Amino acid sequence: MTLADHACVLCPAGTLPLDANSIADLLTQVGSGWQLNADGHLQREYGFGNFVAAMAFANRVADVAEAENHHPDLTVRWGRCKVEIWTHKIGGLTESDFFFAAKADRAFELCQSK
Repeated sequence: MTLADHACVLCPAGTLPLDANSIADLLTQVGSGWQLNADGHLQREYGFGNFVAAMAFANRVADVAEAENHHPDLTVRWGRCKVEIWTHKIGGLTESDFFFAAKADRAFELCQSK
């Protein structure tokens, strides 16, 4: 089972963000291109040949977000879509954030295969 096969789960009250060691381990399990930004959020920017393809990817990620009830920040511009993920409720990262990152990668692969 890959990270993308796991369902994102709501974290109960009192959940603490992942520690640095857990984050480092999970970063090795998501696709290349994922990194921590200055705010400690997972972030990746995907490249496309035009604005329409970037927007189609953003819409696919939005569909996954709704299905998983886990909503990233998306920034779309010509030929690029940036996905930024963290668990807003706790102000940090959980395993579900890494599950969602893997799901975004899967959505990207599907867009590339069309």
